Amino acid sequence: MSAQPPLSAFRVTGRATWVLLAGAAAGIAWAGYRLTAVVTGGNPVLWVYAAGIVLLVWQLAVAAFDKPSRATDDGAARLAQAEVAVLVPAFNEDDETLRANLEALLRQTHLPAAICVVDDGSTVGDYAAVRDWFLGAAEGAGVTGTWQRQPNGGKRSAQVTAARTFPYADFYVTVDSDTQLDRRAIEETLQPFEDPQVQSVAGTILVTNYRTNLLTRMQEVWYLSMQMVDRAALSRTGSVLVNSGALATYRAAVLWDNVEHYLAETFRGRPVHTSDDSLLTLFAQQRGRTVHQPSAFAFTNMPSTFDGHRRQQLRWMRGSFLRSGTRFRSLPTDRFAYWYHLVRWVQYSVATMALVALVVSGALLHPAALAMGAVIVGTVQLVVAAPYLTLRRSDQTTAQRVTVFACAPLVGLWYLTVLRVMRWYAMATVGNVSWGTRQSVEVTA
Repeated sequence: MSAQPPLSAFRVTGRATWVLLAGAAAGIAWAGYRLTAVVTGGNPVLWVYAAGIVLLVWQLAVAAFDKPSRATDDGAARLAQAEVAVLVPAFNEDDETLRANLEALLRQTHLPAAICVVDDGSTVGDYAAVRDWFLGAAEGAGVTGTWQRQPNGGKRSAQVTAARTFPYADFYVTVDSDTQLDRRAIEETLQPFEDPQVQSVAGTILVTNYRTNLLTRMQEVWYLSMQMVDRAALSRTGSVLVNSGALATYRAAVLWDNVEHYLAETFRGRPVHTSDDSLLTLFAQQRGRTVHQPSAFAFTNMPSTFDGHRRQQLRWMRGSFLRSGTRFRSLPTDRFAYWYHLVRWVQYSVATMALVALVVSGALLHPAALAMGAVIVGTVQLVVAAPYLTLRRSDQTTAQRVTVFACAPLVGLWYLTVLRVMRWYAMATVGNVSWGTRQSVEVTA
């Protein structure tokens, strides 16, 4: 079993930000102009799209000037003494990928006090070699390393089992078993916690296997764009709605004050094993601010086949739809997060009705309309993906970065067509709330 090379990333700031902002504004202005030219006659749908363009310009402006949080000297000194426990649930993971995850945790500049691994009843192996190596390596590094195996109970159960082996942590870091952290990731996620109102910090997720094929390249530019634009804007108001399971840090009280609810959530009488990240983020939202740290990077594998991608997206979409109802019931109406969430749902609903109406009427099936729609969607997605060009990752050349960025128009079309249909299906089958996405190892190192 060979060790994988460490991965790292950073963002370029300064002049590049201004260039991207100017390009983004020009692209949005052009797309907006074309949209108003196509939708005429006072159609109220135009106002929904116009509002969407205004929202996107705000997000891009925030993203262009987004900077990592930095604690003061006194705050940094206090945070350096904080005890951090990392929770690593594992289920049917590839051995080399899991070892790379643990190696990265043992390289952190803020070394965790504990790394708690729980094998949640895997059926494709026992990780014996990885376990023996890890327990010895953790002891040598002065880290409390624990490894438990339990009957399959889902990700939430595995996380709580892991946390209970180290119940006195100040912060808990959640990572997925197929994730490698940049060596400064934990230290970076701790920085915003100098503010006592901050309850959770989301990391920035990159795709480890992005070079595998077109699908993984599309996922790389798509996920990074969402984080650098949408999540960055929400972070400015302390209203991040969903942290990524691949890397997020929580004050310990967020978990312990809600642990029974976290484990016992049901939907239509069935236990919920999906949407764990969004529920933890909601718990944090109810206590205070939820933010994003753009300088805390994690590298995670994404499905490289359509079947794997389909199952992952359906699981996420079902969880998102389920959690939307919870947010409307639980978020205070005086919080920005509540109204932002409501606006996005209104925007999505109206856009969907307009799309269906155009298809039924045949207006969208005209070749010229299809071509213009594709150009607008592709242009907007290029604009949204522009921050990707400021990224520098240790395993990527300039040519590879540009190649990934060039996939952005395909992402827009994929989202508008294939993923939109998937979302409708996910809403119709929201009762499927199981955790397991792998019945076998899907992505190997």
